[in-house]
Amino acid sequence: MRRRLGQWLAILAVLGFCLVPLMGQIVTSLRPAQEMAGAFTLSAWSLDNYRGALHGRPLVRSLVNSIVVAGATTLTCLVLGSLASFALAKVRLRGKRWVMGGALAVSMFPAIATVSPLYLMIRALGLRDSLGALVLSYMTFALPLTLFVLTRFFREIPDAIYEAARVDGCTPFQAWWRIGLPLATPGIASTAILVFIFAYNEFLYALTFTSSPEQRTVPVAISLFASDRIEPWGEIAAASVIAGIPLVLVTVLFQRRIVTALTQGAVKE
Repeated sequence: MRRRLGQWLAILAVLGFCLVPLMGQIVTSLRPAQEMAGAFTLSAWSLDNYRGALHGRPLVRSLVNSIVVAGATTLTCLVLGSLASFALAKVRLRGKRWVMGGALAVSMFPAIATVSPLYLMIRALGLRDSLGALVLSYMTFALPLTLFVLTRFFREIPDAIYEAARVDGCTPFQAWWRIGLPLATPGIASTAILVFIFAYNEFLYALTFTSSPEQRTVPVAISLFASDRIEPWGEIAAASVIAGIPLVLVTVLFQRRIVTALTQGAVKE
């Protein structure tokens, strides 16, 4: 009885730790401006903060930009990363460890250390202040992540299946398409969610490589709500709640795939 009570208390503590900031953000977004300086309660609620966040601000455009950039980054990294991961996991190649080590080494660099050379490269390519610049820059951290995660999933596919496909006449590319992708679907779904979330929430590259309101992503747009004279915390909270809706929808839609990927290999026959 005590053990079960302790487990429930631990679960409630974790849920509280995760949900309290979100609930605080929602409460703040519903509080009228005149109550912001008072106690943290919701004696009266209003949608004025949501109207202010949407009216006269390019929040919807920025939200679309974030979804487009995160989606394009995810799709590109999944195609390139799955091909490279399958080759590293199943094809006999020299120097595979060096490739994986190099990818991990690149991913360890902080964003602030790479923003200057990336800026020079993007400006030389004529992609300054464009969504394409963000997709290219996001791949510097998303592609190594994709490579690292998917290689582990492809390695769990029995080598006998790949060898049987090769005996039947499949090329390595056909084996990747017909055998690797279907069997690694849980891993691909989980990787897609991770890459999408990281690209959607990225701030430094988006702030550096874009300048016009039409090309900004939603984290940059929300950060510019505040000015020297006023800090509209209610509107910032409302915009943050709106910006989190696509992430919640993506996670809910692929929840079953995430659970499958997390438990894959936990039980062996």
